[in-house]
Amino acid sequence: MYNQFSFKQTFATLVLFALSIQMVSFTVFGQAARFDRTDVATDKQSDEGFEIRDSKIAPDLEEFANEAFHNMRPDGMQRVIIQMKSDTPLNESIGDMTEAARDAMFERDVQSNKDRKGILVTDAARVGGRIKKAYYNLGMVSAELPLSRIRELSESENVAYISPDSDIAPTGHLETTTGAGLVRSLISTTTPLDGRGIGVAVLDSGVDGSHYLTGAAPGENRPGVVFAKDFTMTCTYCWDTNNDLYGHGSHVATMLAGRASITQYAGVAPNASILNLRVLDGSGRGSASNLIAAIDWSITNKAAYNIRVMNISLGTPARDSYLNDPMCLAVRRAVNAGIVVVASAGNNGKDAAGSKLYGTINSPGIEPSAITVGAVNTFGTDYRSDDSVATYSSKGPTRGYRTVSGVRKYDNLIKPDLVAPGNKLIGAFNTYRNAAGQTVSANLPAAYPALNANPAVTDAWGRTMYLSGTSMAAPVVSGTVALMLQANPNLKPNLVKAILMYSAQPLNGYNTFEQGAGELNADGAARLAKLVKTTIPTTNGSALLNSALPTSQTSVIGGQTALWGKGVITNFGFLYGNDLMNKWQGMYASGVLVGDGTPFVGDILTRSTSKTSGTLSLYQGAINNNGVLVGDGTLYLSSNAMAGVFTPYTNSQGVLVGDGVLVGDGVLVGDGVLVGDGNATATQAIFGDNTTCMQPTP
Repeated sequence: MYNQFSFKQTFATLVLFALSIQMVSFTVFGQAARFDRTDVATDKQSDEGFEIRDSKIAPDLEEFANEAFHNMRPDGMQRVIIQMKSDTPLNESIGDMTEAARDAMFERDVQSNKDRKGILVTDAARVGGRIKKAYYNLGMVSAELPLSRIRELSESENVAYISPDSDIAPTGHLETTTGAGLVRSLISTTTPLDGRGIGVAVLDSGVDGSHYLTGAAPGENRPGVVFAKDFTMTCTYCWDTNNDLYGHGSHVATMLAGRASITQYAGVAPNASILNLRVLDGSGRGSASNLIAAIDWSITNKAAYNIRVMNISLGTPARDSYLNDPMCLAVRRAVNAGIVVVASAGNNGKDAAGSKLYGTINSPGIEPSAITVGAVNTFGTDYRSDDSVATYSSKGPTRGYRTVSGVRKYDNLIKPDLVAPGNKLIGAFNTYRNAAGQTVSANLPAAYPALNANPAVTDAWGRTMYLSGTSMAAPVVSGTVALMLQANPNLKPNLVKAILMYSAQPLNGYNTFEQGAGELNADGAARLAKLVKTTIPTTNGSALLNSALPTSQTSVIGGQTALWGKGVITNFGFLYGNDLMNKWQGMYASGVLVGDGTPFVGDILTRSTSKTSGTLSLYQGAINNNGVLVGDGTLYLSSNAMAGVFTPYTNSQGVLVGDGVLVGDGVLVGDGVLVGDGNATATQAIFGDNTTCMQPTP
């Protein structure tokens, strides 16, 4: 279907020209500033110097709209997300500014968005649609529009882009194996490093605030769920906002903040404050507008609940470039507001036959400012020597695209950023009260009884189950971020991301499309966070740490030495060296991307002199790791191949990326193939790789 897009668009244009002199051109000039970015290759320009963009409509949505216009498919109401034109650079790199200046920019943008929303209400009504809800912090509105008249509304000067309101779904021994247990006394013996005081927004199917593993415990200084709100707008039991009808979010919350008094199931940050923001319904489904509404709420209420971290263990197959995808833009706004966003990579890393699939990172995990997490199989052991990337964990490069002069331009960024334990982990098996007042199992474990970790336990408040997936890995990282921010509250989101990657342990035999910088090391990340000056530098090259880096940049986890990789991924390559932590790098500032540290100049990936400093090595492209240091790896796919050309290209391993096709290990995947939740691949991910695993309490 997607491969026919260019032909259909051309045909539709000719027909319109022949039938009417009132044809509206499909080519739109303007918004060049949106793509004046150093983290993507330069796009083709017109003679006037402006980027040529073919449409303000997402490619797949535009195809359907064209077909409906020409009676090639039934017309009907389509749920969409409309991005409003912005007068501020909040969707871009806003630079390192003071909180007061940033807040003032948000305030101006919010007022402008309110004005534009009023105009769009009238414009949408004129084409037979309606505006449903506005997200003023994000510059977006959700709407319903007749499919055949979407292009008409896109001509409004207040509209920047229109995307489908996509369906979203969950992408499905921690203290010891992550190293979190090693740093509990990092601050002091009387104030454990356990996430206390840090608000973490969990955007999921809900969190059961009554379960033993996820609930509050005042005697343990454990806040549990401090706030709950439903954004699904279809909740059957909305009178109880702590309900988790599906059972996914409560398990996710256990990985993040499982109760510490049950040490076998303790989460990484057991005393963090959980904000339960329900965006998935009882079947584990939701929409982009649900997620956007929750992100918008989080920005508004950031100060009231000290929301420093946002966990998004869900997603949808990526189509739009991150530059246009509304969920990605919402995530960027949250990061620009000072919230660290952690997203799951997805569970589409293999096909039903078990063969690897590259290019399968979900949205919003394709967003560069997010910390995107893949899954590791620990085989149930605390040590790392047997750890492997889970077979189902989604792999890069990112394959969102935009259309430039009729040609698809793929993002092709290196993702995930790192990996964390996510296979067959034990967490809360929750129940809820139905309308008749009966206590019933959540829908996910009810549908898959084999997930029950210990059927002998019948108390509703203490039951546990196994789940697997990058959904479980993401909150392990979110919990680590909470520890880092407790140790040093002044850390900025980009610096948090860099520390996580720098301290990660590369796994032998996996390339950076599979594992990013390596496996999470909570011990190394927290120790580095504590070393960073409490007054964060702002000048590129300034000393970043209070004292010297450890002579041996290692951690002892499960009785084995885990080496810090000392590398930071920058979209199309990575930087390597001690000065990533010794010196403040301009790419760590607020309002920029880590990828801004290595822009393309012509067709060469270079180091920015204003965003990087010190003695650093730049590696151009994705690499195969040998399990020792990131810098010792071998080139797998060059940076120029990922970002420098439109035409297809092949690396020495035979991996070809381009023109809508991704080939890896002999597997061909076209853009028309949807690898999403609900198929055989997703079911395999729920049960995990069939290996030895974490064991339940006797």
